[in-house]
Amino acid sequence: MGHIVLDNVKKSFGDITVIPPLDLQIEDGEFVVFVGPSGCGKSTLLRLIAGLEDVSSGTIRIDGQDSTAVPPAKRGLAMVFQSYALYPHMTVRKNICFPLRMAKLDKAEQDRRVEQAAAVLNLTEYLDRRPGQLSGGQRQRVAIGRAIVREPAAFLFDEPLSNLDAALRVGMRLEISELHERLKTTMIYVTHDQVEAMTMADKIVVLQAGIIEQVGSPLELYRTPRNRFVAGFIGSPKMNFLEGPEAAKHDARTIGVRPEHITPSPSEGVWKGRVGVSEHLGSDTFFHVHMEGCAEPITVRSGGEVDMHHGDAIYMTPDPGHIHRFDGEGLRIA
Repeated sequence: MGHIVLDNVKKSFGDITVIPPLDLQIEDGEFVVFVGPSGCGKSTLLRLIAGLEDVSSGTIRIDGQDSTAVPPAKRGLAMVFQSYALYPHMTVRKNICFPLRMAKLDKAEQDRRVEQAAAVLNLTEYLDRRPGQLSGGQRQRVAIGRAIVREPAAFLFDEPLSNLDAALRVGMRLEISELHERLKTTMIYVTHDQVEAMTMADKIVVLQAGIIEQVGSPLELYRTPRNRFVAGFIGSPKMNFLEGPEAAKHDARTIGVRPEHITPSPSEGVWKGRVGVSEHLGSDTFFHVHMEGCAEPITVRSGGEVDMHHGDAIYMTPDPGHIHRFDGEGLRIA
């Protein structure tokens, strides 16, 4: 079980409110990602759920029980931090087993859980090694194994991949997703990387200044962002925004178009600009186009074999069915 409900939860430090009152429901078995820019409150919200920070007001219920004042160790949750926090003098086996020893489980049960976690995480052959003999990805798996053996109601991940290089991040992202598929346990994952959010989550919670801007599946947020903030945060590269006469044509203060919804041409199109920097990624090319009246370059996604160069004229046609309209408050216009 791992059904978590936040009811009117607020967090303040003195006179400063970092989490205004909010409501959130996390279903049993969901993979939920908290995402947002640095300082948006996502880690603080996770720590409130874990019990590592006290709630200023409101209620946190875990599997129907009021857990607002329950100590962290008794909430039935397991947290994986950005730092692996492994004991360097202990073997992998002893590191994974540590919380079970502290809980005074019998030796047979300790061994069973450690062997089971090691098998799930492909760590069996490394059980007698020490952390210094492991790669960064393997160390992170040990930290996850230490959480798994507790058999928690939910796993809480606080930016667990930020210390890894790009290749390891991708690999661990897939491993954590596979782990969720196998365990079917509730997972709450904090990241500032919206690519991680889009590829891992069942449900994304987008935060800004402690406020939940939108909750939904990755495709819901991509297709129908609630406001300009969510539209600009979800999607890579980010959405292009245009104002002035171009937006007025669509009865909006601002319009947004994603790079993949603009068709480039060397000879004809709705908008005209000049190619600035081009990023050739093999399968894709991203053109950063300077267009009169736009404060920032327009990003256009195209196939990898497009013959356009810096300074060339380029014409762009947005897909009419994928133009997002926003009003003066930045809210989506249906």
